[in-house]
Amino acid sequence: MSSDSVRGVDRRRLLRWGGVAAAGVVASGAQVADAHPGHAAPARTDPDTIPPDTRPGGAYDRYVAKLAAEDKFSGVVLLSHRGRTVLSRSYGMADKEKGIRNDQGVAFSLSSAGKPFGAVAVLQLAQQGRLKLWDTVGTHLSGFAKEIAEKVTIHHLLSGTSGLSNPDVDVQRVFQSREEVREYNERWARQAELVAAPGTPTDHVGAEVAIPAQIVEAVTGTTYWDYVEEHVFGRCGMTGTGFYTRPQWLTDERIAHPYMELADGSRVDAVRNLDKGSPSPHQPGRNPGRSFIDAPGDGGFATARDLVRFAHALGDGTVLDRRYAEVLTGAKAPLPPQGGGLRDSDRAVPADAGFAAYSLPVHITGGQWVWGRAGGDPGVGASWNIYPDTGWVGVILSNCDGVPLWEIIDQEIRAVTGSR
Repeated sequence: MSSDSVRGVDRRRLLRWGGVAAAGVVASGAQVADAHPGHAAPARTDPDTIPPDTRPGGAYDRYVAKLAAEDKFSGVVLLSHRGRTVLSRSYGMADKEKGIRNDQGVAFSLSSAGKPFGAVAVLQLAQQGRLKLWDTVGTHLSGFAKEIAEKVTIHHLLSGTSGLSNPDVDVQRVFQSREEVREYNERWARQAELVAAPGTPTDHVGAEVAIPAQIVEAVTGTTYWDYVEEHVFGRCGMTGTGFYTRPQWLTDERIAHPYMELADGSRVDAVRNLDKGSPSPHQPGRNPGRSFIDAPGDGGFATARDLVRFAHALGDGTVLDRRYAEVLTGAKAPLPPQGGGLRDSDRAVPADAGFAAYSLPVHITGGQWVWGRAGGDPGVGASWNIYPDTGWVGVILSNCDGVPLWEIIDQEIRAVTGSR
């Protein structure tokens, strides 16, 4: 294996990417004649081409370097083509107090970018016959309102069409244990109300993430965190990825600290400064250091290389059988132009069409599919994109406020797809 390959990934399997025979990603491959129903026509981009803008010194590399020089980016970016790293850059500090720099081996908080791990866990149980996607909430859980228990299905939850409300979150609370986080989220999810008919698209409703995670726990008899670490991260070889606790965040030198901007313009370490609970009005949200561990179904920490491993595990049958991988990424409901992270603005890459899949948006952009998920909290920004037609994976992980995450995502998509 060459030195610039992602370690631990079998390149013979990765060569199946780009529409040759990739399990779970052949649906719209450029060289596949019998594309599956519901997927786009073959991409116009030659899957063997390395666009100039993706290379070291290219437009994307220069753009991120300029942001870092202007103190507008701290973190890592990675572009991988068929398992080979094309561009890998690291900027800024993972821990300023200890003098530890960011690099490709540092794990970053994922925020919402970790939500698809829960959908993968549910689909693993579905392919084993331990649950059905048409099961209602009440099939596996108790304590929910009757109309939710009897009418809202797992499919509704994963596809973002549950019709549920988003219960209020206590953003000031400081949690002290895993058990406290689980108990709080169990009570919190049961405060959701059915405000529209099941099948109605919702907008980033947290209960749609929490309830499937609780179903995973009910079916498996283990915690969501333990199940995903063993059956998703473990299968993919994601050795630098996990659901780390706040004590680990404080002591492990391989976990990046988030630098949150306060209302006065200063930046503080959000993990070490739990009392600094009022982020800038430009960066609303919780202080990530207040959570002892990410809520079941959400978040986690990952390295850029591990997210590439996850992307390829979706394509080679490692983490899901081919057909269930297609269920994960198949379009379920149309999204408006601003949905799923591609903004409707002058600077955004125009998407031909956007859809909700299971816990992630999928888009047709520049004649090819883009699958991925982004997320953020104060001091946290994360994005991973899979380009199944051409075998590309793009990762952006940042650990400070002021990072224009959506603009960087736009630039990545432009570089990979050739969109203008």
